Amino acid sequence: MANAELERLLEPDYLGDLQSRPIEEVRAMRDECQRAEDGLSFVRRQAQGRLDIVAAELQRRKEGKGPSDVADLVEQLPSILGHGVSTSGGIANVRPTSLEPPDDASGLIVELEGILHESSLSGLGQITDDELGQLVDRLTDYERVVSDRRRALHDHLDALQAEIVRRYKTGEVSVESLLK
Repeated sequence: MANAELERLLEPDYLGDLQSRPIEEVRAMRDECQRAEDGLSFVRRQAQGRLDIVAAELQRRKEGKGPSDVADLVEQLPSILGHGVSTSGGIANVRPTSLEPPDDASGLIVELEGILHESSLSGLGQITDDELGQLVDRLTDYERVVSDRRRALHDHLDALQAEIVRRYKTGEVSVESLLK
């Protein structure tokens, strides 16, 4: 998804005059926002994973263990990336069905790669503590921006879904319209 496309979806007037729009348009808007949210979700997970890895390397050094090499990093990955993951049931633990980036995420991935390319993770042992700290800050800021955009899209999705539900409840739209 290009930033311009995402910004269009996040504009306050995107939802303007929602009640007068045809149900097909409201459904299409909901689907469009959902695809964008899928892309943002994927990128946020990527950013958070990279942030966790860089922060773990910085913490390792603060503990006096020195820079890690690729073998150290690979050995630590399960504990780094598994930190805070719950194995209990519930809706919050639903995992994505695919690890492939959504089609709409390419522009956002490019932004993230500009901060820290995934191939650079194996070279964290060669950069200074200050550079690691700067990476943590940049990744934290980027993850925050992506999360804020996701929250805004969730607000749009909620409004679109509420409008669809309202129409069914009032009888403006029938269940049979789904079959057309």
